[in-house]
This record gives sequence, structure tokens and C-alpha cells, in this order.
Amino acid sequence: MKIGSVLCENNVFLAPMAGITDAVFRIICREMGCGLAYSEMVSAKGISHNNTNTKKMLYVDAAERPSAIQLFGSDPLIMGNMAKVLNDYKDIDILDINMGCPAPKIVKNGEGSALSLDPELAGRVIYAVAENSDKPVTVKIRKGFDDEHINAVEMAKIAEKNGAAAVTLHGRTREQYYSGSADWDIIAKAKDALKNIPLIGNGDIFKPEDAKKMLEYTNCDAVMIGRGAQGNPWIFKRTLHYLDTGELLPEPDMIQKLDMAQRHLKMLVGYKGENIGVKEMRKHIGWYIKGLPHSAEYRVKVNNTAGYENMAAVLCEMKNKGEKLC
Repeated sequence: MKIGSVLCENNVFLAPMAGITDAVFRIICREMGCGLAYSEMVSAKGISHNNTNTKKMLYVDAAERPSAIQLFGSDPLIMGNMAKVLNDYKDIDILDINMGCPAPKIVKNGEGSALSLDPELAGRVIYAVAENSDKPVTVKIRKGFDDEHINAVEMAKIAEKNGAAAVTLHGRTREQYYSGSADWDIIAKAKDALKNIPLIGNGDIFKPEDAKKMLEYTNCDAVMIGRGAQGNPWIFKRTLHYLDTGELLPEPDMIQKLDMAQRHLKMLVGYKGENIGVKEMRKHIGWYIKGLPHSAEYRVKVNNTAGYENMAAVLCEMKNKGEKLC
């Protein structure tokens, strides 16, 4: 599948998730077959202010390319200027504009999903980025802001008109956050409305069968998996195999999950340092061990454990209960 000039290996993508889709998790998902992994959202203002922590979020490993970095902001001038800056980042292949984040602090600033309430401004932001970027530009939107403002089809058309190379649609409103069910009908309508660019469907893909159903039901060009990949990077390998053969590969067993958690921990500590890496790994381990024997007991241990060696020992202890000595 192509997005502008960028060729993706397949049409099963990893969604941008704040605090989750850092370089380490993106690499793991790409190794599992993910066709394109989007970064967590990066502040355009932060880049313009030369914020050190923001600039670190722009790091892309060669193992994850082609890569997509997601920007958020509502000022067309700043967004356009930052697109120019990112032209010099040769490891970044695609720029994505966040117009779907429901977080209150983002919406309060008129960014993320708040832009759906001002389609004219949204169009100017997209145009500014696309006009100044040497890379293809994609836009991630939601069904609408709330039930009184359902305008995903309009927003998709605006994105295409102003230079977007693809649109991703999450079939929930901002008001829903991640509750209820995603509306796949609106994804189908947006796909029909776009003339020349791909539509990527997002929402409620938790197993391979869901991806197949969304592709068939909406006729979207690609699917994007978010929460379904948390603690479960195998979903990409299993989904691709299912789409290709109709066969469901077995889910990973306890030891495979714990082995991956250990590797993820080691990589994250190597990338972010011991203190931050271990703290951020707590949520990932919680997802890896969900549903495993003694998971409630070990979740408490994980959340109260500091230090790489100590956290590795907790995972080792779980593995020993599964009769695999570390």
C-alpha cells in the first residue's frame, strides 16, 4: 500500500498512542509485521521552542522505517514552519496531523479533536503542513466532536482538498473517548467520499477477525490498531496471516508474553534510562500479563517495583510459576 510516495509493507498499521508508541514499542510492532507504526503525538510548539524532551520524541530507528511522526497544533503558521523543519529529518517518512485527540488539556487549547469544531481552521492547518512538507501528510480524525457535531465525512473531504495523502478515521466522537462501540458506518461513508487518497479505518480491532470485518464492511484501504496492540504486538503477525490465509494462528502463551515483556523492559531501559524506563514499563507489563495466572498479584508487585534488576526478577518469578526457570 502507498501513502503518497511512501510504500508500506502492508495495510495493517499501529495507531499513534500518547505515552505508548515510542520508538521501542514501534520497533517491536514492526518486527511483528506492522506495515506502518505511528509515533505518539509531538507538539509543534515544543519543536518550535527547541524543547529537549519534545525533540527526543522525533527519534526514529532504522528498524521501524517507513516511519510516521504525528504532530499536534492548531496554528497554521507554526504547523507549516515545523513541517519545514522536519524536512531535514531524513528518517521521518510521513507527517501525521492529530485532529482526534480527546484529552481535555489538548482540546482546551483548541487542538486535537477540537479542530473538528472549526473545519475552516482545520483546512488551513492541513494546507500549511502539506504545502511546506517534502513528505506525505496524513490526518487522523474522529467521527465528530459529539452527537450534535458529526462531521467526519466533511473533515475527510477537507483533508483531501488541502493536500492530505491519506486520512485515518476513528469511528468514535470526542465525547465518547474510547467508550461504546466504534461506528464503522461512518468509516464506510468517508471512504466513499474520498476520491483519490486512502482511508484508514480505526476503532474496535482487537483480534484478526475484526480487521477482516472492518476491511470488508467499510471497504477502507487499511486498518489501524490501537488498544488491541497493547501488550499484544502479536496481533499484527496474526492479523496478516489471517488476512492472507484465513487461518488463525494461536495466541502467544504465558512464556512468550513474559519473554516479550522482559525484552521490552530491557530495550526501554536502554532507550530511556533505568528510572524512566522501569516506570513507563509498568503499564506495558500490566497489559502483557493481563489474563495470566496470578496477574492481579503480580500487577501490584510490578506497580511497586523500582530498578531494572528488581523488575526483571518479578518477571522471572512469574516465569518460574510457569515452569520455565530464568
